[in-house]
Formats: sequence, C-alpha cells, structure tokens
Amino acid sequence: MQLYPIESGNFKLDGGAMFGVVPKSLWNRTNPADSNNMIDIAARCLLIEDGNRLILIDTGMGDKQSDKFFGYYYLWGNDSIDKSLKKYGFHRDDITDVFMTHLHFDHCGGSIQWNKEKTGYEPAFKNANFWSNQDHWKWATQPNNREKASFLKENILPMEECGQLKFTSLPETDLLKNSELDFDIFFADGHTDKQMIPLIHYKGKTIAFMADLLPTVGHLPLPFVMGYDTRPLLTLDEKDKFLNMAADNNFYLFLEHDAHNEIITVQHTEKGVRVKDVITTNELFSL
Repeated sequence: MQLYPIESGNFKLDGGAMFGVVPKSLWNRTNPADSNNMIDIAARCLLIEDGNRLILIDTGMGDKQSDKFFGYYYLWGNDSIDKSLKKYGFHRDDITDVFMTHLHFDHCGGSIQWNKEKTGYEPAFKNANFWSNQDHWKWATQPNNREKASFLKENILPMEECGQLKFTSLPETDLLKNSELDFDIFFADGHTDKQMIPLIHYKGKTIAFMADLLPTVGHLPLPFVMGYDTRPLLTLDEKDKFLNMAADNNFYLFLEHDAHNEIITVQHTEKGVRVKDVITTNELFSL
C-alpha cells in the first residue's frame, strides 16, 4: 500500500467562523488573519493505492460553481486534483473509489463536474464508486436550515442519479472486498451528523484523516471549536475522546484544512493534548 497527498486547491475562510467563541487574540497566534479577517485553508485530500484499487478521500470544492460563489472563498495557489494526480503518475479515470468524510461542499464538490455541454452534471471520476453512509446521506439530502448552504444538491444528488453511490458501515463493507486495506472509521456527530474520520493502518502506523474534527493545529485546545459545528458541545466530547486516543497510541493526524502543517503527532501535557511533532507527508510516506 502507498499513500499520496492530493492538494485540491486552497481558499480562505473567516477566522471568527473557524474558531467560534474563541477571541481573535488567541486564535490569531496560530492562524493569522489577513485584513479581511480571513485565514488560510487547504483542501488536502489523500490517495490510497492498494493493489488495483485507488481510493481518494475527499475531493475539495471542485470548479463548477460560479465566479460569485468562489469570490466568497478567496481561492489562492495553483493546486488542483488533476495536477496532484499527474505528479504521482495517475489520472482521475484511474480512481476506483471516492470516500467522502461528509458532504459539505468543500469536501465533496470535486466529485461532480459539468458535462461537456454544461447542461447537466456528471461524475468527475467516471470509474469510481462514491462512498458515504446512509445516516449522513439522509442528513445532507434533507438539510437543516443551518447547513443548507453547505449541502449543495448539485454536489450530492448526481452521485445517486449516476448509480455510483455506495454506503458503508465499516467493518462490513464492499469498500474492503478483495483488498488488504486495513481501514477503520471514527464517527463524529458534532460538526455534522455521522462525519467519518478514516483511520488507515499503514506500515505499523495509524494515520487519521482528520477532516473537520480537527481542521488545523490551532484547533487542538478543546474549546477551540468551529462556529460551523452544529453540536459544539458534542464536538468537545468527541475531540477529547479522539485526541486522548491519538496521544495514547501515537496516531499521525493528517490535517485536511491546515494550509501550513500537513501531519502532526500529539502528546499529553499539563494543558491537555498538544502538538508533539510536525511532519510532512513526504517524510512520513517515504518511511
């Protein structure tokens, strides 16, 4: 098995929204804001090569939304899924599975694209199964008013309409059939219902794809919870449980949204669980 970081493109989000009730004087130390109060955000996906399987975890925003839409997010940099795949000798048609941690637009938007005539939508990965879970799918397709702007129907419904949608409830899932992939899921409900945090067992190590359970290094302190989370008190409990488990077992935390830190390990301190080491993907995946 081999792992590859896939950079789908960078953007910016409001720092206050990313840190909820935490004062800017605190979060600005780790996530400095620009003059518009926006902070750097990545959309770092993960590609797993396992035999004849190529599994892509999350797909970023994609590029089918309007200029007005993207104007809210201050896109920056030159990264894209296609460029990242090409760097490692792959093409999007090689992808066999797309695993979506959840269906907010910045995590699944790249799964669906315009057709050639721009009259409708089609899968951006024509040979892939798209993996979600039934509870989250229902939550996303019957959205509450709080999350309606994040669950865009053009990102979601075409997966089902094209017949490539699959549901997982690991450990019993077709995702792992005919595969030696050692893969667990931590379900987290604080950010959105049934977000899936993949735990990949790789060369004696456990790599956790943190999605929105831990967006950046700056979110390590337990009260540093995003304003986007639907159940912030539940996020507190989930972070506490997961970060203690990560420190106890020396997990490698793959940070999807931290534009400047790719992977960290954590340790117990008097102030709670904090950073132990900061590691690049090149360092870890070449071991």
